[in-house]
Amino acid sequence: MLADYHVHSEFSDDSVCPMETVIKYAIAQKLDEICFTEHIDYGVKTDLNCDCEKSLMNFKKYRQIYKDKINLKWGMEFGIQTKTIDQYKELFKKYPFDFIICSCHQVDNLEFWNYEFQKNKTQAQYNLRYYAEILNVIRQYKDYSVIGHLDMIKRYDECGDYPFEKTAPIIEEILKQVIADKKGIEVNTSCYRYGIKDLTPSINILKMYKQLGGEIITIGSDGHKEGQYGFKIAETQKILKDLGFKYFYTYDKMQPMAHKL
Repeated sequence: MLADYHVHSEFSDDSVCPMETVIKYAIAQKLDEICFTEHIDYGVKTDLNCDCEKSLMNFKKYRQIYKDKINLKWGMEFGIQTKTIDQYKELFKKYPFDFIICSCHQVDNLEFWNYEFQKNKTQAQYNLRYYAEILNVIRQYKDYSVIGHLDMIKRYDECGDYPFEKTAPIIEEILKQVIADKKGIEVNTSCYRYGIKDLTPSINILKMYKQLGGEIITIGSDGHKEGQYGFKIAETQKILKDLGFKYFYTYDKMQPMAHKL
């Protein structure tokens, strides 16, 4: 089975790909299932967030049209900060989500992609602050399925790779919290597009997760246009199997479902 569990369409501010085009492309790529995970980033993108009502309406229409060709699920990617947790709690109550990615895209309303967050900080400071924010969020917020692209900060680190052993203690705390809460992590295959020489999260993090008893893993392309959806999903499944994982997961109504690798 091939499932892409991190998919963006026209309902995300950084994609213009129509939802139906995403679906047709996924079918052409012989994907069995995809989950739409549009952006909600309270605090920095209030006027650019997904229109949940319209997205859900379109999703229901296309799910009916393409029900015999592909399994479609509806989720969101929540870019949560500690100061915005209450907003996400309220949003989660309003809609029938299948799946929620808990991501960290910004801290203190400072984004990573434009390097505002990293400015005037040492490499150690912005790396450790990033992981501290994730840990603080998941200690308080539980309405999610997996943590998205856990070590994404390395994508925006102009100083190069920060040594894993320096972040390992706090990453271990994060993973222990995830496991205790019966949540999971995702492998985000955009690492191939960004030219990162490791997976996202890294092999070291995946090994740590496995050693700690973590099992729930989803795989997502983080695709925003044709050519990206479904990218390297099969190859990533093989890597996870080689690392000793037995299953990858999909979701239905926020419940994890295991599929043998």
